[in-house]
Amino acid sequence: MSTTARRLPKPDVWVGASTVLSLVYLVIVVWPLMMVLRQSVLGDGGGFSWASFTKFFTTKLYMTSLGHSLIIGVGVTALSIVVAYPLAYILTMFKVRGKAAVQVLILASMMSPPFIGAYSWILLLGSNGLVTQALQKLTGLNVPSIYGLPGILAVLTLQLVPLIFTYLMGAWRTVDVSVLEAAESMGCSGARRAFRVVLPLLVPTLLAGSLLVFVRAFADFGTPMLIGKGYQTMPYQIYSAANSEVSTDAAFAAALSVIVIILTLAIFFAQKYIAARKSFTMSAMRPIEPKALNRGPSVLVHVIVYGYLVLSLLPLVVVIISSFRKTINGQFAAGIHFTFANYQAASADIGRFIKNTFLIGGIALVVLVVVAIIVSYITVRRPNPVNKVLDALTMVPYVVPGLVVGIAFLLTFSHPPLRITGTAAIMVMALAIRRMSYTIRSTTALLGQVSPSIEEAAQSLGASKVKTLVRVIVPVLAPGIFSGAILSWVTIITELSTTLFLYNVKTQTLSLGIYSSVIRAQLGTAGALSTILLGITILSLILLTRLPGGSDNVKV
Repeated sequence: MSTTARRLPKPDVWVGASTVLSLVYLVIVVWPLMMVLRQSVLGDGGGFSWASFTKFFTTKLYMTSLGHSLIIGVGVTALSIVVAYPLAYILTMFKVRGKAAVQVLILASMMSPPFIGAYSWILLLGSNGLVTQALQKLTGLNVPSIYGLPGILAVLTLQLVPLIFTYLMGAWRTVDVSVLEAAESMGCSGARRAFRVVLPLLVPTLLAGSLLVFVRAFADFGTPMLIGKGYQTMPYQIYSAANSEVSTDAAFAAALSVIVIILTLAIFFAQKYIAARKSFTMSAMRPIEPKALNRGPSVLVHVIVYGYLVLSLLPLVVVIISSFRKTINGQFAAGIHFTFANYQAASADIGRFIKNTFLIGGIALVVLVVVAIIVSYITVRRPNPVNKVLDALTMVPYVVPGLVVGIAFLLTFSHPPLRITGTAAIMVMALAIRRMSYTIRSTTALLGQVSPSIEEAAQSLGASKVKTLVRVIVPVLAPGIFSGAILSWVTIITELSTTLFLYNVKTQTLSLGIYSSVIRAQLGTAGALSTILLGITILSLILLTRLPGGSDNVKV
């Protein structure tokens, strides 16, 4: 018996890790999505029914809301490409003063919740906004406000341009200068070369960035809620069905969620298919060197870059200034009077909000980093069908809108055997799986460049598989892990939609506190809380640029 036992093969730790993680994802991703599907086909008596789907497809209001969300998603994606491509082209081809700082600031403009941008533009261009009132006094005309579809498109475009911009900046680094020289020798130069020669090479990159922009714009809840003025969208309909003050309709909210899941996953797989057909590899033996321009063109280039930067950062400046403005019953007083009263008014909650933000967000970050390292390792080093499915499952919560993830968790974890809705645990779980993809992608990309011989050497010296990962591989992957983790952290602390259904008063974070203040029209308090959140975000980005690789770590 002892001889036989000694001959039994030792269990593979990575097979065990893959099995455990697969089971965990079945519980926290597949099961909740199945619960949403089940709830969507429940009738009033608890039996099977298509009533909720029939209600959606036969009611003009809901079909219009779907159309509105698609218009927002497609419109913001198109506008983001129109803005991001010239920006990336200019910063790659020409010398621009403060280029590194410009790239970081462009990313920083994205790292605040979209509803903060909407709130800022309301302060500037709302019906009683500072700019609106000033223009009305100067011209005597009724100046159009920020409200409605144009405002939604403008706010979300300024918010999401960095998603495509950062992808393009990375892709431009792979373009060899010989491609540009060959095009120029054939009489194709300037803007014509940028669009007819280089743009086709960047299509896979544009598709990847466009998918992220579309999903985030399509699923955004806060911006249309604040400045839509009746421009109803799918996230608004889901929220209303699940959280109406009059009555709730869980089956209809689930049906709406199923429609959104099918749509977003279809777009995700279509993007993957098209990108795979158009994918190719480029290696820049001679990277593009930015060239100096004559005075006139140089001025124009700097006006374009810094003009966009001012527009994108203006909401953040407005928020900071508004946090010090005097308010009366939550509304800003006439004239400009600065005070610390808004911070004093919010002082009773600020400590709790900050504590929850760091505690819940910090635990979520630790969980996602540990899981991301393991998933990245077994995906790259132990490729098999199970691990490929696990890798795909880690992307589902990122592609599926946060509001839908919140609905799925609410339906699944509000009842035994796992009744955790309203606890910190469910928020940690939701935030971790939603933002894990950043760390997985950055770690996986770097691990693919590490030779397996390093691990073999460590194990030949007696190190176990786990010890090899922790003591040898993780230090090598540190830049990718840290850059992905910080981007995960920044998006965790600014997350709103995923946690809207999952929190209680004791687990309220800064993002939730800001949203509640805006909804209650406590504008000064919202400004104070937003400024604190922006401060935390900026400090995180500064840390990101201090990592090895500097501003090169600023990738989404």
